[in-house]
Amino acid sequence: MGLKLRRLAANLLSPGTNTNSPPASAADAHHAVMRATAHYPSTAPPTAHHLDALLAFGRGSRLSTSALVAALTERLRAASSGHGDAAVALKCLVLLRILLARGAFILRDQLVAALVRHPSSGRNPLALAAFPLGRSFAASTWVRFSARLLELILLLPDGAVDADYLTALPNSHLTAELAAYASVADAVRHAPPPSTAPQHNALIWELIRLAEEDRVAAERNVAARVQEMGERLATLSLADAVELVCVLRQVEESASSSSPADWKWAGMDDAVVGEARRLRERAEEVVLRRTEQERRLVRRDAAGSASVRVRTGRGGEAVRFGSTRWSDTVRTVVDSDLGKGKGDN
Repeated sequence: MGLKLRRLAANLLSPGTNTNSPPASAADAHHAVMRATAHYPSTAPPTAHHLDALLAFGRGSRLSTSALVAALTERLRAASSGHGDAAVALKCLVLLRILLARGAFILRDQLVAALVRHPSSGRNPLALAAFPLGRSFAASTWVRFSARLLELILLLPDGAVDADYLTALPNSHLTAELAAYASVADAVRHAPPPSTAPQHNALIWELIRLAEEDRVAAERNVAARVQEMGERLATLSLADAVELVCVLRQVEESASSSSPADWKWAGMDDAVVGEARRLRERAEEVVLRRTEQERRLVRRDAAGSASVRVRTGRGGEAVRFGSTRWSDTVRTVVDSDLGKGKGDN
């Protein structure tokens, strides 16, 4: 403890001579992340003790939180380079998922910003679709899936199923959130089968548990937004109704699956999908009704904007006007000009 205090005092009192050395919080965050994501044992998830230590950084200052975020994203990037270290990458992804769910607001906020585009590299640390399969095919496959699922989770709103929050949302925003949660549920449907996870690999089974939680949460949020959209269906414009139909089809497709019969993530609950199907059928009727209304308006405007031809009386030239709105004015002006022409002659 005395060494840490002396190092912190040296950094504060002599900034000019210590500009190249990291602050104490950065070093502490680095060591905490290294302990939580140690390669050995490669099949064990991070312990509760190590997780609590990381959560404590998020309850501190912005400096300590930033140091933790930087250390964790750098660790994930290093594990994904070269031949890839699937065990370390999986531990990083488990930690990121838990920190996003349980961390303080300042920690979640900085994690989202860093994971979307890392400040130092400018690239997304979760872009792991090409993660090397390496020696452990199962672990590497789960790295690819978990990174993709985490990308989708970052796009989710914070409102969850709060009724007041949903009621205040505009139609277009509500449809966008419905699409976001449907994407999460669909991504879990395409997860590797649990049969590919070795029984002794507790790390992969922890990811399976987290993915199952995400699927259940996504399904609950989809159901809440389907119900809310059903209440305001009559207020939708043509564009909003068309968008809603497309999103609801995506929800329906998540019910079908080509996975084996024992695959427990075959799709959403039948009751949720049934509500989405009924809402989609009603939305299609709104689309047809709104389309017919648009056609009537177009025909009415076309009839009211018929071209009017007038002759100036000079050279017999015809002048075309796109609307009848100014036809009376034009006729008056033309008659006046014609009268002047006769008087001049």
